[in-house]
Amino acid sequence: MLVSGYSSGFLWAVAIAAFLTLIPLFAVAFFGESIARRARTLPTWVRMVRPAVLCVPYVLVSVAGGMFRWRWLLLYALLPVVVAGLMLQAKRVDPERLGTWRDFLVLATLGLAVDLRWFEGGWPAHLAAFNKILLLDMGIYGFLILRELDGVGFDLRLKLRDLGVGVREYLFYAPMAVVLGLGLGFLHFHAHWPRGTQVLGALIFTFLLIAIPEELFFRGWLQNLLERRLGRMPALLVTAVVFGMSHFNKRAVHFNWRYVLMAALAGVFYGRAWRQNRRVGASAITHALVDTTWSLWLR
Repeated sequence: MLVSGYSSGFLWAVAIAAFLTLIPLFAVAFFGESIARRARTLPTWVRMVRPAVLCVPYVLVSVAGGMFRWRWLLLYALLPVVVAGLMLQAKRVDPERLGTWRDFLVLATLGLAVDLRWFEGGWPAHLAAFNKILLLDMGIYGFLILRELDGVGFDLRLKLRDLGVGVREYLFYAPMAVVLGLGLGFLHFHAHWPRGTQVLGALIFTFLLIAIPEELFFRGWLQNLLERRLGRMPALLVTAVVFGMSHFNKRAVHFNWRYVLMAALAGVFYGRAWRQNRRVGASAITHALVDTTWSLWLR
């Protein structure tokens, strides 16, 4: 995420901002129920304005990088408050948690902001990943702490069954993906294979910073809510299609239909892994295995 040439002060600012950005994700992943209980004891206005502190990582990085802009500060301070307000309203009008327009509006806003890179211009080069995690933090606070959406399964205290389910769905998907991907010209075998340390490093990085955020969004939130309205199989298929479409602009200037098709097919198996025991960790394992295999051996 960093390149050479930055001052030590800038690197320290980035490190502190990264730590602050990741705190909500890992805190809720390990202590979500306790945090939600404590949040209930706070006045409503405090619960709603509290996520405005998510603007702090932007301030640290942008000031150190010499590209601070007031409009971006206002965005990262106010958007979390708007999300929190919508989630508090959704909880009040929909205590059965069947899903309201507010839930899907928040999902659409956060998802499109990441996919279409709406806010990445506020960050220095190579640091736009901050935007993705901050938007995820907004969703985590809104859906899991305020909305208290059930059945998400965002728990990084992984169990052996998570590994079993995740690997099983990977083994179901991988053979058909290789055949289809090679046939479409989307996949290509690498001439040189990576070392074991490269594989392990790529797997851990992909699991934590790609698979977990995407599986929480698409399976824990979107598929979860759609199941309540559409049923298990329609929700699985719709979420897979949406997941596929979110890749339309990846690694191509124009609509990358091959990537969309491969991602949509993968989304079916990620969704199956999640809904087995409603565990984000299981689908993230499948996701990380697929992405690591692709990036190291077949891209």
